[in-house]
Amino acid sequence: PNRGGGGRGRLVGGGGRCPHWEFWPMGAFYPPVVAWILWLGIKHRGLTVFTAANPGIPDGGFIGESKHAILSGLSAAGDAVAPHRLIAPDADPAARLAALDAFIRHIGTTYPIVLKPDVGQRGAGVRIVRSSAAAADYLTRVNGPVIAQAFAPGHEFGVFYVRHPGETRGRIFSITEKVLPTLVGDGVRTLETLILSDARAVCMARAYQAANAERLHDVPAAGEAVLLVEVGTHARGAIFRDGNWARTPALEAAMDRVSRTFEGFHIGRYDLRTPSIEDFMAGDNFRIVELNGVTAEATEIYDARNSVWTAWRTLFRQWALAFEIGAAHRARGVPVTPLRRLLRSVRA
Repeated sequence: PNRGGGGRGRLVGGGGRCPHWEFWPMGAFYPPVVAWILWLGIKHRGLTVFTAANPGIPDGGFIGESKHAILSGLSAAGDAVAPHRLIAPDADPAARLAALDAFIRHIGTTYPIVLKPDVGQRGAGVRIVRSSAAAADYLTRVNGPVIAQAFAPGHEFGVFYVRHPGETRGRIFSITEKVLPTLVGDGVRTLETLILSDARAVCMARAYQAANAERLHDVPAAGEAVLLVEVGTHARGAIFRDGNWARTPALEAAMDRVSRTFEGFHIGRYDLRTPSIEDFMAGDNFRIVELNGVTAEATEIYDARNSVWTAWRTLFRQWALAFEIGAAHRARGVPVTPLRRLLRSVRA
């Protein structure tokens, strides 16, 4: 039976009710960006010049980089980085759980804790686990290296930072406010029906259904707010908004100070959390949970108020900066990753 209208809603969710470019498939959105990158490669006499933009990150952070290694590069930033530890692969899941327990004791916290693959893209595999049993299940399912990270509550932002070689100070290129979506129950409809009845949620129905599989047929009470996802990634259904209203000289100085502790980092996006927006704007009381290199996006483009032309212009500027910084580093002797090796990384 079609409980909650799931079949029809899924069909509608993939069709005409989601016209905004935010929900376009990658093959429809990225061709102009790829064409621009090819032009920049011709202009700078090298298609992979951008891989020299961040000498401190393999291939500049193009693909397959270790999240743990990048966070370790920020070790001198101290409390600005959420505590983390690499849980190495082990044939015995109990040994991995013991390593996680030792980390939790070391940082003096309790569950929830964040677990994520050391190598991953677009939030794939990121989980907030709330018990030892849930952690054991995750570590059994995910066999590769895993990062354990202290859970940082509060508001989530993405801050894209840029600094040309030789500049005395870097700057913030963009800020994204990440909003975790909620729906409000009416005491009548199931969670699945609420998802499929909401104009935006239906566009991400598959992600929300997967994240809430065990409670899709529950009926939230009238007025009850239901959080659909806990991870602030667009592919998982988080709502991205232009957060440049939070830009202040104090915040820009703080991000530049943190960035300069990482030798060889010049362009990329921080994902961070803060319990206080006022403190964040004052450049204080935030925890970095991830740093992505040259292929990170200035994700405020996904604000529904932005047109696709605005998004393309922003990404064109971002990639122009990556090539300019890479070319400047190349001129100083920083090696550029050969195209053949980069393609091997993509295939891997």
